[in-house]
Amino acid sequence: MSAPAPSPLAIVDAEPLPRQDEVLTDAALAFVAELHRRFTPRRDELLARRTERRAEIARTSTLDFLPETQAIRVDDTWKVAPAPAALEDRRVEITGPTDRKMTINALNSGARVWLADFEDASAPTWENVVTGQLNLIDAYTRNIDFTDPRSGKAYALKPAEELATVVTRPRGWHLDERHLQLDGTPVPGALVDFGLYFFHNAQRLIDLGKGPYFYLPKTESHLEARLWNDVFVFAQDYVGIPQGTVRATVLIETITAAYEMEEILYELRDHASGLNAGRWDYLFSIVKNFRDGGSKFVLPDRNLVTMTAPFMRAYTELLVRTCHKRGAHAIGGMAAFIPSRRDPEVNKVAFEKVKADKDREANDGFDGSWVAHPDLVPIAMASFDAVLGDKPNQKDRLRDDVSVAAGDLIAVDTLDAKPSYDGLRNAVAVGIRYIEAWLRGMGAVAIFNLMEDAATAEISRSQIWQWINADVVFENGEQATADLARTVAAEELATIRAEVGEEAFAAGKWQQAHDLLLQVSLDQDYADFLTLPAYEQLR
Repeated sequence: MSAPAPSPLAIVDAEPLPRQDEVLTDAALAFVAELHRRFTPRRDELLARRTERRAEIARTSTLDFLPETQAIRVDDTWKVAPAPAALEDRRVEITGPTDRKMTINALNSGARVWLADFEDASAPTWENVVTGQLNLIDAYTRNIDFTDPRSGKAYALKPAEELATVVTRPRGWHLDERHLQLDGTPVPGALVDFGLYFFHNAQRLIDLGKGPYFYLPKTESHLEARLWNDVFVFAQDYVGIPQGTVRATVLIETITAAYEMEEILYELRDHASGLNAGRWDYLFSIVKNFRDGGSKFVLPDRNLVTMTAPFMRAYTELLVRTCHKRGAHAIGGMAAFIPSRRDPEVNKVAFEKVKADKDREANDGFDGSWVAHPDLVPIAMASFDAVLGDKPNQKDRLRDDVSVAAGDLIAVDTLDAKPSYDGLRNAVAVGIRYIEAWLRGMGAVAIFNLMEDAATAEISRSQIWQWINADVVFENGEQATADLARTVAAEELATIRAEVGEEAFAAGKWQQAHDLLLQVSLDQDYADFLTLPAYEQLR
């Protein structure tokens, strides 16, 4: 008697979408189901390990490089695989969600790479998950165009040789996709995003002279990188492409991963192409992990924690040294400014700050950096052109002068700045505005001339939570309390109502966003990720 066929994936609680059958084919869903069967149990174990590690940090208030992996760190003989031609020059990368207009604009932007984002810049509505995949397929087959219904402006792709190389970012390991289930169990969003994209596009990308390239978010340990590597090995065999075709750049955006950079590259070495230094998620991770570590771990306003802060500098310098020692690209952080169409003076000041930031990264040895808007591409490009010239990267700059001790990475108290009342008000204002847009299905939102994503909301609510629980007293004499946060939130909600008008306020999700921000900011039980309770409300 033959074995019963594996039960298929079920699409649950989802309205049919135009052209979804082109993405959700039987063969693609069978591949995702196989990924789920093989790898979700290990994913679950690794999420449990995160909880255990967090408890250990709560007990000790410290972190160190791992003694059990010291042999990997001291072995100077290993390197990651050489970069494929399409990823050799990454001097400017633009980031953004995979909606149709952004897909065209990002590919046309003049940046070397587009981070096509299914993660923090995308609210994971079923429509965004499926149509984002469809937009990428259409881009690769040059079947994509877009006409703005309001302005009538038409968008189309430039010639192939002028387009950015796509590096796709799936969701983090912690998020499930409730609309795709196997025997009643949701499939991890990471495996859905990776699986659908890889299955449909791996061979197509090889035919275009590129490959299936990925950014891996929210990684917390080298064991999580090992899981991704095993996914890649299986996937390449499954569709019959050579091992090593997949390339992954890992975001070092958690404090625990900062202590395992070499090990993460080692686990992915046949598939690794670099590491990236983020900011908001990294600060969020510090608050999350050291939230009961006392006053020495209390962060000031997020905008006061620049990359020149000593503990942030230790992190970025160690990242460049680690990458170049192992032959990988070091990619810098985000320039999030959104140019104003009305205020040239605002632009002038902001462009100078962007230039200074990108100059610093290029001079520190980074091989490239991120921008959020096409107008910033030439600014970042000029900074890297000045240092790189005709060279594709500066991986030959080994930064042997860098020496970072374990304590340097968590020396938060080396920062002179303190939390401020204005910082609290900004965290509340930005948090409500971002969450409201997210609940309407928008993951990348321009707020106060900055492009904000889910990491913004995480650091905003984490700072409110931390300041209240650390009994912070602001410069105006007011103490951070739950009541103060509620008062400020009510005032911000009233400001928004007056700003947008009664009709738009009623049509939006403002009260819901206000309530959710206060829930995750004031609960004694600190939610691991804001997006987990938010996803329950995303319809």
